[in-house]
Amino acid sequence: MTPAAILIVLVAAVLHATWNYWAKRAGGGLPFVYLVGLLINAGYIPVIAVYWYFKHPSLPPIALVAIFVSGILKTGYSLFLQRGYRSGDFSLIYPLARGTGPLLSALGAILIFGERPSAVALLGALVIVGSIFWLAGGHQWFRAFNDPLHPKNATQAARRAAIYGITSGVFIAAYTLWDKRGVGHLMIAPLIYDAGTALTQLILLAPFAWRRRGEVAREWREHRANAFIMAGASPVGYVLILTAMQFTPVSYVAPAREISILIGMFFGARFLKEADARRRVWAAAAMVAGIVALALG
Repeated sequence: MTPAAILIVLVAAVLHATWNYWAKRAGGGLPFVYLVGLLINAGYIPVIAVYWYFKHPSLPPIALVAIFVSGILKTGYSLFLQRGYRSGDFSLIYPLARGTGPLLSALGAILIFGERPSAVALLGALVIVGSIFWLAGGHQWFRAFNDPLHPKNATQAARRAAIYGITSGVFIAAYTLWDKRGVGHLMIAPLIYDAGTALTQLILLAPFAWRRRGEVAREWREHRANAFIMAGASPVGYVLILTAMQFTPVSYVAPAREISILIGMFFGARFLKEADARRRVWAAAAMVAGIVALALG
């Protein structure tokens, strides 16, 4: 990776961990996701107007299809992520989602884009898999099956939360690979691309949000500060990632941005005072080591 790409990815990682922390603090579901989408689209209106005035971009039908599909994938990601934050700790869900994403992205880059990782990268992938199992408390799952005195309800709740986190990671991998094609191959401007996906998400969620408009109003009253932080940090961070993917292989960008895992672990331990912090920190550190191996490979 070039120094410019590394700097872009690091800034994006800080922004990503920050907005996820505030998403966990809000603890909302679809109404909160919709509220954030409203604010993102409101912010994009003047930005896109100025960009369109000076750049006069063209959007062929294939570009519109790419943006629409990305919006669908990110809608799924947002909903599963918020469900995960409502079900489990930030220091569990965030690393699971961010660790699963680059692993599957790297595998997808091999199959789809023909990128060829080294033995070091493959070793890193195995380390990530083991770290995910450890972080998710997989050893406790087996214990729950074999020990009649083990609190199965707590284990099942943690397992359910972990599934939400891993599913979010699957969506991350899917939209990362798809977005690489959009900005890297179709050469859609990152700003237009992200604004288009944000609008797609808002349209997809609108019918459901309308039926729950009372909850949307409550989220505005109780969590609008969280929503404003997310609406500012999320699009800026991802436009930076899209920019990096225009000139850097996705098998480098996807793993490198996951330094945000360690930032997220710090937030969970320091500010949310979540339990089992030591095991999760070690698991997250091992995951980052595996991600670095992926990037180097």
